[in-house]
Amino acid sequence: MSSTTSNNTAGPPLITGIPTGIVPYLMIIAALVSTAVHFWLTPMIIEFDTMQAILFVLAGIGFIGGIIVYASRFWRREFYLLAALFALAQIVAYFVMSGPLNTMAVASKAAEAVVVLTVGYLYMNTEPTADSL
Repeated sequence: MSSTTSNNTAGPPLITGIPTGIVPYLMIIAALVSTAVHFWLTPMIIEFDTMQAILFVLAGIGFIGGIIVYASRFWRREFYLLAALFALAQIVAYFVMSGPLNTMAVASKAAEAVVVLTVGYLYMNTEPTADSL
């Protein structure tokens, strides 16, 4: 009599895999564009305003962190709302802080607007799970 037991207690994989459809990719690319702009401008901004440079780095880290969580098993439907608020906060902060109008600012704000629109679309088209009820 042989007993074969499997102690596979690893659970689901940490990374859930490649998203389906074009909208998630558009969201990720837009977030990466905004991140790149923030990181690109940080060395120039730090010469004039250290606090604003720190905020630029935190914005970039926030977008990267959001992408990582989106690709993980920890993502929940409600996080789309947080992602939209985060991207919208970047746009509002630009105008509140009277940022200069230049190509990089327009690219970043356009990318953030795309993030807001795509996460809104994904939120509306994602079925609520039993965890979110």
